[in-house]
Amino acid sequence: MPEELVIPAVEDAVKFQLAQFSDYYVDAGNYTVESREALPIVERRNIEERQSSGYWFADIAKQGISAFNDDSTYKIFRNVMDYGAVGDGTTDDTAAIQRAINAGNRCAPGTCKSSSTTNAVVYFPSGIYKVSSSIVVSYATLLIGNPNALPTLRATPDFVGFGIIDGAQYQPGGVLPYGATNIFWRQVRNFVIDMTKIPSAISATGIHWPTSQATSLDNIIIRMDDHAGTQHMGLFIEEGSGGFLSNLRFYGGKYGAVFGNQQFTVRNLYFTGVFTAISQIWNWGWTYQGIDIANCSVGLEMAYRNDDGKEVVGSAVFFDSYIKDVDIAFSISREKNSHPSTGGSLAIENVQLYHVGIAVYHKPSGSTLLAGSPGTSVIESWVTGHVYRPNGPNKFTKTQTPAFRPATLTRGGAYYKRDKPTYSNYPLSSFVSVRTAGAKGDGKTDDTLALQQVITAAAAAGKIVYFDAGTYIVTSTLFIPANSKIVGEAYPVIMSSGSFFNDVQNPKPVLQVGQQGAYGAAELSDLMISTRGAQAGAILIQWNLAAFDSSPSGMWDGGTKGSQLTYAECPATPSSTTVNNNCRSGHISMHITRTATNLYLENMWLWTADHDVDDSQLRRITVYTGRGMLVESQRGNIWLVGTSVEHHVRYQYQFRNTQNIYGGQIQTETPYYQPNPSARSPFPLISTDPNFDVSCPKATAASNCAEAWGLVVRASTNVLIYGAGLYSFFSNYDTSCSAVGAETLCQQGMVLYDADNTVNFRMYGLNTIGAYGMIYKDRVRMATYDYNTNVYPSSIISFDNGVSSRF
Repeated sequence: MPEELVIPAVEDAVKFQLAQFSDYYVDAGNYTVESREALPIVERRNIEERQSSGYWFADIAKQGISAFNDDSTYKIFRNVMDYGAVGDGTTDDTAAIQRAINAGNRCAPGTCKSSSTTNAVVYFPSGIYKVSSSIVVSYATLLIGNPNALPTLRATPDFVGFGIIDGAQYQPGGVLPYGATNIFWRQVRNFVIDMTKIPSAISATGIHWPTSQATSLDNIIIRMDDHAGTQHMGLFIEEGSGGFLSNLRFYGGKYGAVFGNQQFTVRNLYFTGVFTAISQIWNWGWTYQGIDIANCSVGLEMAYRNDDGKEVVGSAVFFDSYIKDVDIAFSISREKNSHPSTGGSLAIENVQLYHVGIAVYHKPSGSTLLAGSPGTSVIESWVTGHVYRPNGPNKFTKTQTPAFRPATLTRGGAYYKRDKPTYSNYPLSSFVSVRTAGAKGDGKTDDTLALQQVITAAAAAGKIVYFDAGTYIVTSTLFIPANSKIVGEAYPVIMSSGSFFNDVQNPKPVLQVGQQGAYGAAELSDLMISTRGAQAGAILIQWNLAAFDSSPSGMWDGGTKGSQLTYAECPATPSSTTVNNNCRSGHISMHITRTATNLYLENMWLWTADHDVDDSQLRRITVYTGRGMLVESQRGNIWLVGTSVEHHVRYQYQFRNTQNIYGGQIQTETPYYQPNPSARSPFPLISTDPNFDVSCPKATAASNCAEAWGLVVRASTNVLIYGAGLYSFFSNYDTSCSAVGAETLCQQGMVLYDADNTVNFRMYGLNTIGAYGMIYKDRVRMATYDYNTNVYPSSIISFDNGVSSRF
């Protein structure tokens, strides 16, 4: 039978390499062929020629350092060729690749729990790397291939291991090495993983990836055996607190992706010729955006129950996708009397079907809940679960009115998406290194002037700023002008320090992007913004820049963490009520101001540390940052794709006097120390803060009332959230308040919106933990946890405030 293959274009490239065509390239496009050999070959190159494909990242001077690693010879950048890899498709390169990963005092599986001082980039030039056992990834490792000609990892027929790439190798006793909710700062991007040499009857996995925040998989093809009865699996995630995946393509296999994790945002996944494209074995909440499934038996399988008959999948939101030539698009087990009551919830919006037998299938009964189509049809909006509009719960399974989408948030009717730039078509001469320009990055030197000079000059000259790995101290605001492009190596840290940022009454930005009223775009990726010591007035990121509709600004793969705010300086003190002002690490993590517009944020983690990542016991710390992310953009057009904001005193996300906000699986955690102190302190009330003295009067309110909101929406229009995991696990470092069946929960409320001025506020897949009131309209509780119990959180599959958009 003819086979349809979609050959996608890589950013700014005209050729693409497929795993089964190790020596061939074909143009991007759609092809229907009688056999794979019938693909239109454009050109053939040998291995040596492919290895010479230029990529600036491979050629730029390697000057990155780990500022706080005791080994002065520690290398950040490692090219696998320098460690003996050949990449000729014949030589077994497994040991050489592992040497490149392990070199230096790495935080390898089983040797430590986490580390912020042993980051490493392991680079793969183009070639075919024969591997006979798992490539075992250490903590904070970035595996990066050449995006202009993807390197192939080809497993041998006798391959041994769990995952061609094993992101967390199991240790003796069957335990994960780091604790899956503490695996941060890692990436794998730009690879072909070829499993076709492994016999189809052998269980084999492409990538094993239990992981958490500030992690990503991107631009990866996984080619599996496509014979009947194949046991191959492309991607396996069984634990963690993620996370973000994008631009993954799966060919053949029994399962494309098997997903089990608290929450994740995934976008641009493509499956063809897989028996089951996606197997959702458990979760709390999951966001699927831009999923293409073709020639599969099942699209999304989430019909799983435990031995007691309880649902094990919490909820999923699936939208802006295309499903073709599939027997069953969605397979679920949820029904009217499911236990828990909201288990197995699903929301579908804007999914196109073509030649689909059954759209939604109820597996236990074998019945059709939503018919498929022999031709073309669209599921505009269909949900199963608890629905509030704004009152509820309404417990139904049916079509509903889809969310109104402002045109400025969409392209062709689907929400706007944008890949992280690799600048793969830029020559080396387009880049300027901050260390070459005079910055030290040693965690001691004041680099403010050197950084400002190189950033300003680069923007004026149309150059791209390359932040070599290191820790760069700044003692006054670092200004990022319009038209800046900045990319980091292995998460370099821009760290504020000194009295300039420590005036709680006069906060100042550490990183200021654009002047108020300035127009133009900026791109920042793979950076960390942090603070050192007491910085009570630090605005870590202030974004003022107004980008044009046709060219939004963007930030990708960023995060924040503290320094000199470790267990030694700021230990958790649950038995003391004294606030240590030296542990106030920031005024706010990110402020998107009134003049800012058209900003795309993806896989950003705004984190106030809850534990010391370099402590061998990962002991808890008490560090205070006043606020998380405040969006006040008057025009809006803000995309938050897989973002997370955690452990801020007064709120995590706040949308205030803004409009046109898209959020895909936003995730939060309340500070572990609250209510000791409560959200009223240690930062004074300012005009943009929710006032806990009003909502939680001191004389009458419960002690767990004045605790940080997960999400606040005030006087805003078109706030559209597609997945939200908003959690409160602790009360003064005690987790009993979030245990199943707890009599007293950790806090009173999690989501707050105003009654009179909020228009078209819609949430799909809201999941809360440890909060009695899931949603408040002013002081009126709209939804409580006990009516909406799920596998561990409480869940509402669809909420809207009942006030339609004016536009």
